[in-house]
Amino acid sequence: MAPENTLAAMAAAIRVPACDGVEFDVQLSRDGVPVILHDETLARVQHRPERVDALDAAELSAVGVPRLAEALAMLGPDPFLDIELKGDAHGDATAAVLRAARGDAGPRAVLSSFDPPSLAAMADRLPGWTRWLNAEDLAPATLSLALGLGCRGISVLWGAITPASMRGARDAGLDVAAWTVRRRATFDRLERLGVVACCVEAAALDG
Repeated sequence: MAPENTLAAMAAAIRVPACDGVEFDVQLSRDGVPVILHDETLARVQHRPERVDALDAAELSAVGVPRLAEALAMLGPDPFLDIELKGDAHGDATAAVLRAARGDAGPRAVLSSFDPPSLAAMADRLPGWTRWLNAEDLAPATLSLALGLGCRGISVLWGAITPASMRGARDAGLDVAAWTVRRRATFDRLERLGVVACCVEAAALDG
């Protein structure tokens, strides 16, 4: 099994018949290059103590942290992509890489983030791309924030998705995606409720 957020892991994911896309996390290296890693530091996956933004892209590449441009080139135009923006410094560099790979409209791709400034920055730079607010609930204040940011949807912790919360999101005109689903029964329930996407781990795709 390949380490998460590596090119090998993404290649393995898109070979799974029931998987039609990937989700990954983008941060900026010390020299301002968009790279793919979930955590703020390399401790858990690469077993090094540094923060992502303490190393240049070349140093990160040497320990298995790929550049965003490499991942987009390897994945090609077909898989659905949920590109989560970590941190609050995303701007021209990230937008340029995304535009070069997927154009101004971002077909079969969304930009998601817990960070409103990152979503606002991408609205200015890539207005044709779909954006989702990442959240832990579908409370009225969360829906209002997503709408204020011009998002088309919310990607939410799966346990917060109920028939009532789905109705609230639909009434607001927002799509709902779910993270992170680990059981097939949960996946099936969310599908019946009408989510547009699920971020899953392997067992949820069984059957």
